[in-house]
Amino acid sequence: MRTKISLEAIKALREKTSASVSDVRAALESAGGNEAKALELLRQRGAQLAEQRQGRATGQGRIESYVHHDGRLGAIVEVNCETDFVARTPEFQQFCRDVAMHVAAMGPRHVRVDELPTSERDSGEKKAACLLEQPFVKDQGTTVHELLKALVAKTGENVVIRRFTRFTVGEGTAS
Repeated sequence: MRTKISLEAIKALREKTSASVSDVRAALESAGGNEAKALELLRQRGAQLAEQRQGRATGQGRIESYVHHDGRLGAIVEVNCETDFVARTPEFQQFCRDVAMHVAAMGPRHVRVDELPTSERDSGEKKAACLLEQPFVKDQGTTVHELLKALVAKTGENVVIRRFTRFTVGEGTAS
């Protein structure tokens, strides 16, 4: 017998996840109305979708910048997606702003682990050096990679953080 799911429960979970109404309803039904279990089911589904889309071409996207309030620190990031439609969505644009701010705040040196020199890949430096491995600056319980997977699940497109540059006043100059 199927569990009757209230409209309020669907609405509440949809606001938390931005998943489609049908996905939220299915997750709540599978979880017997338990919101925490449904949330986990939606995360797993999002991860599966992200894996399926991983090889798809990302020829569109956005360049986003962040400059700290004192003007002494900034970052520029390039985030790519499959279509210009997704690149114009508020969720995608907010993700780009958040990643630029994260890069400025946390100072990663590489986007992903495979860009690290082989000697550093197994060390504890991996989390500090790789953007996707770092805990997200606004939510330490989530990594940037998990945030990226959630965006892929929301948009239904492959999304890739292509590159970034971080600037600090006086960095790299001889005194």
